[in-house]
Amino acid sequence: MPKLLVESSERILMVSINRPEVRNAVDAETAGMLLAAARQFQQDSSLDVMVLTGTGEDAFCSGADLKNIEGLVLREGASETGPMGISRITDLAKPTIAAVNGFCLAGGLELACWCDFRIAAENARFSVANRRWGVPLIDGGTQRLPRIVGLGNALYLIETGMLIDARQALRMGLVQELVPAGQALTRALELARIISAYPATSLRNDRCAAYEGLSLSLPEGLRMENDRHNSSLKDPGLAEGLRRYAAGDRPPPPQPPH
Repeated sequence: MPKLLVESSERILMVSINRPEVRNAVDAETAGMLLAAARQFQQDSSLDVMVLTGTGEDAFCSGADLKNIEGLVLREGASETGPMGISRITDLAKPTIAAVNGFCLAGGLELACWCDFRIAAENARFSVANRRWGVPLIDGGTQRLPRIVGLGNALYLIETGMLIDARQALRMGLVQELVPAGQALTRALELARIISAYPATSLRNDRCAAYEGLSLSLPEGLRMENDRHNSSLKDPGLAEGLRRYAAGDRPPPPQPPH
């Protein structure tokens, strides 16, 4: 069986880490396959959203395969893209969603944080578990986690190695939705289809502006936002959307899970 399953459907790329026998830990081969999948998503104009998950209900990803850590670190291109394969890719222009089931640990948490947002099953568990063995966060954890949950929450997780459940992760803002066990991927794909149906230009520009603005002052960010949306204002999708609105088109907004 391949260590990574990649499937495209309805303009969505679903990427599943497929090593359930080691709780979907990532070795060098899997990291290279993750990189190839991300590049496929980046370059394929027929794909709008990428959903990242792990096979089975036991784990999203338990992190790096520590029994084969040397191969990960020495993997060709690891210094540019990150040992786990994709953590240092920052130039994606399209949305990504993590569907988290079971354990999401160490480098697996870093992969989940690489995505734009996270949908978690009730059985999800999160931890910087690598703390116990002196393994550092070198796949973006020290940079993305504070931006997502705030510095205090991030340092609490980073320094203690605490294992938290999905409800605490939701309270922290680490995950955005909590769904019953076994439903994280279903819900992530549902949201991916909703996102894919929206006019793409303004959505992608909004997404990129939000990321780029993190490193800018407010005045600089406002100028960047205005410049980026020059293409949004010229997009035929905007004109069509305004035409539909004027004609009385009022589709209901998406609803959070119950």
